[in-house]
Amino acid sequence: MSANDSCNDTSCTMPDIANEPHSGPNAKLNWVGMSGIEVPVFMINGCKEKIQMVSKVQAYVNLTDPESKGIHMSRLYLTVDQKLGMGTLSPKLLHDIVTDFVESHEGISDSAYLECRLEFFERRNSLISDNTGWKSYPFRVIASMKKGVITTELSLQIPYSSTCPCSAALARQLIQKGFQEKFSETGMVDVEQVHDWLGTVEGISATPHSQRSVAQVRVRLDEKLEELPISRLIDEVENALQTPVQAAVKREDEQEFARLNAANLMFCEDAARRIHAKLNEDDTLEDFWVRINHMESLHPHDAVAIVTKGIVNGYRDDPREFPIY
Repeated sequence: MSANDSCNDTSCTMPDIANEPHSGPNAKLNWVGMSGIEVPVFMINGCKEKIQMVSKVQAYVNLTDPESKGIHMSRLYLTVDQKLGMGTLSPKLLHDIVTDFVESHEGISDSAYLECRLEFFERRNSLISDNTGWKSYPFRVIASMKKGVITTELSLQIPYSSTCPCSAALARQLIQKGFQEKFSETGMVDVEQVHDWLGTVEGISATPHSQRSVAQVRVRLDEKLEELPISRLIDEVENALQTPVQAAVKREDEQEFARLNAANLMFCEDAARRIHAKLNEDDTLEDFWVRINHMESLHPHDAVAIVTKGIVNGYRDDPREFPIY
């Protein structure tokens, strides 16, 4: 029997450069792998509905053997495709994948990193009316393994509205001034006349400036969590701030939104402290980092505040924006 007869496929004769001896500079590498892998996945939202989404994935292992030419990238891709593709995102699934990354590179790798970036879609209730509307929240989930220890991190971007307390005070002063100019000469004030006047443009002569704002939240999850707590985190942040942006809006919802903004005047410092207090109550979060961004309507720049949980060896107080999606 000839050599060709003993082999039924071309893989017997195809060269495998990755297994050839390495020549050139030798060094261990922190991470090697792939980014921008597109994979369909499922997520369970707060209503226990399974929603299909598209995730952009990064998959890496380290290279501990300086004599090795490289890693087996196809093994990373096949694990992502077979385990993550069409799977339901959960801490356990992510942990299984990074464990497989390391096991498939035994002898040359002992650390792994998996990152998924998605848009989380969920129907949210209107403030007053019975309507609901779809809202999307960009998020990123990371599972990493180092020295046999797996950690899971969730990053989320939550929009809301913020109204400036200083601007509100200045607006009230102008309204008071207008009231005094209108009624001071009479010496007597008629309730109906004042009521009608307050309903005119002249009556409300100034309004405070407000702006769409964004809370960027990073949390390190407790290892006991069985589900990704995205809906719960959204609720915690929106309940702390009280001014969530709306999807489906009727007039009664818009009026309630205006009332909530007036009742929750916020500098960026106020918003950061509210969220810090709320997340501190959540014992499923080992650590957190929050960046508040108020996209000022008065200025061409943003007002920013950053706060961390403040634990030893926890998140650094890094002011840089953390790209989520």
